[in-house]
Amino acid sequence: MLPITGIELIALIPQKPPFVMIDTLITTDGIRCTTAFTILADNVLCDDGKLNPSGLLENIAQTAAVMSGYSLKMENKERLAGFIGNIRDFAWTQLPAIGDEIITEVTLDNKVFDVTIITGRIKLGTEEIASCNMKIFKAIKND
Repeated sequence: MLPITGIELIALIPQKPPFVMIDTLITTDGIRCTTAFTILADNVLCDDGKLNPSGLLENIAQTAAVMSGYSLKMENKERLAGFIGNIRDFAWTQLPAIGDEIITEVTLDNKVFDVTIITGRIKLGTEEIASCNMKIFKAIKND
């Protein structure tokens, strides 16, 4: 069933075009998830030909969302949406340019009640270009 792209991928996340910042779900096991995203010229979070830092954060958040969405689909449960409640230790060394493909890995660090804590890392080629920790709060029904 993996990789997943296109309409099937968008069905797993609450975001909709033009605000989708992932284009391929490569792998997921419920603890780790890997996605790919090619930066296009019409991306709403591009500035001066590069994905801006907000785009990097949104890419990590959407990778976490697709991990959850895929798990819920496999369990025949409704897809849920969450809210980013906290971002810590965000660092980036480079902004990917139009045409670049980034690979993002999210790891589930902890889940307590309605709070999910993840670590996200983005690579451009073999180089890690961004990372952060996020707390994602209280999932809600997403109609």
